[in-house]
Amino acid sequence: MTVTTPALDPRTTALLVMDYQRGILASLPGPAGPEALLSRVAGAIADMRARGAVIAHVRVGFTETDWAAIPPANRMFSLIGGQRLMHHADPATSIHHRLAPEPGDITVRKTRLGALSTTDLDRRLRDRGITTLVIAGITTSGAVLSTVTDAADRDYRLHVLSDGVTDPDPQVHHTLMTGVFPRLAHIIDTAELRSLLHEGHPGRAEDGGTAGPGR
Repeated sequence: MTVTTPALDPRTTALLVMDYQRGILASLPGPAGPEALLSRVAGAIADMRARGAVIAHVRVGFTETDWAAIPPANRMFSLIGGQRLMHHADPATSIHHRLAPEPGDITVRKTRLGALSTTDLDRRLRDRGITTLVIAGITTSGAVLSTVTDAADRDYRLHVLSDGVTDPDPQVHHTLMTGVFPRLAHIIDTAELRSLLHEGHPGRAEDGGTAGPGR
């Protein structure tokens, strides 16, 4: 059965840009580096802005209190806490300048994998009337997986940008994108995003529409 991907209404849609931080991008494998990935996500942000949709930036970073609160049972984050990694003021944890937040964007700092569990992002999205999320992030098996499953439980309509997510393990990435995420989200690429926004409610005043939430 063919599933039709619904058009996106910019008034109720947000683009989540997760963990596009300098240090995380620098750790990605491959000789080409993250330039193509950054270009695609920058284009998606521009398309969403042009239609008046909300942009939400999510980054991971820790304070001394955050490190101290990590229990030994947490295998991943106890290592981060024990080695005092990813301090929130370290330039390596800043959002890459090509995707820099602008006035009116949402920006949150998290201390776990998912974008929603240790932040007030859910409330801030609900306050703006957001019911649909378009997700871009690093990594597919980390921030993206955690956020998709959590957001699905919170009843958001979900779209995952296939060319806006990546993972160091190609096999894990493929399994998630083809076997797991399609049960929870629409899988689209940045070109389809542009098309779906065009089909949806025009957020720009010159199109006769109403500006999106918080813009």
